[in-house]
Amino acid sequence: MTEFTSLRRAAAGALLTAGLALALAPAAHADAPAAPAGAPAPLAADDLAQARSAVQAPAVLDKVGHFFARKGVPPTQQLTIGAAEEARAASASAPRLAGDTVPVYVLDPGFVAGTPGAPVAKAEFTASKVVAADGQTASVWTVRQGDAWRVVNIASGGDESDYAAKAASNGGTAFREPQVNAWYVVRDGRVLPLDDEATRSVGAGGVSLAAYQQLVHQRYGDKLPGSAYDRAGEGGGYRADAEPQPVVAAAAEPAAGGGSALPAVTAAAALGATALVGAGAVLRRRTGDRRG
Repeated sequence: MTEFTSLRRAAAGALLTAGLALALAPAAHADAPAAPAGAPAPLAADDLAQARSAVQAPAVLDKVGHFFARKGVPPTQQLTIGAAEEARAASASAPRLAGDTVPVYVLDPGFVAGTPGAPVAKAEFTASKVVAADGQTASVWTVRQGDAWRVVNIASGGDESDYAAKAASNGGTAFREPQVNAWYVVRDGRVLPLDDEATRSVGAGGVSLAAYQQLVHQRYGDKLPGSAYDRAGEGGGYRADAEPQPVVAAAAEPAAGGGSALPAVTAAAALGATALVGAGAVLRRRTGDRRG
């Protein structure tokens, strides 16, 4: 049986994909509240409810149970337990959702380019924290594909939900700069650090939005979609004239109409469906990358 794999957060250098995420990134709806200047546009409550419903599907929770039973070890690696013992452990893990399903915001290429009015980050996927009976935690990712929300990945730990809650407690919005594995909060026109990587990036006191834009433009301005770097195929880890190979982030389950309820996704989608992502990330258990 194919199992979910998890995505390690550490990105290998300041590399950017060619913008494959644009078709998959969740869009803010008209009924979502307006965002302050520079802040990401929030997702509508209905979108978050649909994403959460997808995670609550029995087939998904069963896969999460096996993820917990395997302690995040991917299916390509053997365990010391047999299939029957794994199945019992999966059932005993009794996975349950904890906390809210949250949008996950990632640095926006338009902001990097200096496009007027571009927010610092965009919603790329949603994350739902799931907890096992033994205390293990995992983050289940969903992306909007057409009119439905689909589960695309499970990652160990709960960074996405934890940082979102930490930022919201002070009236801000969390977002991630994946190239340096940094989590920030944008609040009152400033970008403030949420982890060690972000502190090394902007200092303990943070910087203004304008200063942060200059910083990321310096880092990535020559690697944006449409750049010579992008056209050479460097950003996505494959040449522009090559067909991107899928990264299996979820086991397929039959769905009504013969589709897949848990589809395999392209590398861009499995990496958070983002146009700004390190190309060297690997699919495996997330370890040691949580800070603070």
